[in-house]
Amino acid sequence: MILQYWGATRGEIASAVVGDDLVPDARLVATRSITLHAPPADVFPWLRQMGFGRAGWYSYDLIDNLGRRSARAIESEWQNLQQGDAVPAGPLDFEAVIVDPPQAFALRLREAPGERRRTQFSLAYELRPDTAGTRLVTRVRARVDLAGGRLVEKLILGPGDGIMLRKQLLSLARRTGPTR
Repeated sequence: MILQYWGATRGEIASAVVGDDLVPDARLVATRSITLHAPPADVFPWLRQMGFGRAGWYSYDLIDNLGRRSARAIESEWQNLQQGDAVPAGPLDFEAVIVDPPQAFALRLREAPGERRRTQFSLAYELRPDTAGTRLVTRVRARVDLAGGRLVEKLILGPGDGIMLRKQLLSLARRTGPTR
């Protein structure tokens, strides 16, 4: 799959990442990583403020933020996100399942009580202290239980998410780097 392990080391791919239990029977599992030149405490606020109509997703804004430019600064009004809160993502919402500053942040598609979505998706961020600042390890886990779901996972969801997440990680590196 395109960009399934972009930037990740073998150890990161093999290791557990926070939120792995959110989609336990995932068929799509992708680990992408990047080194950021800022400590985890300086990186976490960028993650906490993500969302459609909030800070954006720091990716291709035309696609995932209706052309609205993603935030270029930490915005205090978006720093109050807590576990259980909705994170808007366009037509669907995520739920902030893990909000553990400054080391872990995880989202999953929001479900109504008692509902089990036919599409399950989680996106987790683990901020690991590194000599350069932070090693940001992400893990996507998904399962599409619809006709043709395996093809959707393999040909659309996996590559599409890989392209978008790579851009997100590179944008976070620019926003948190020493030249910001």
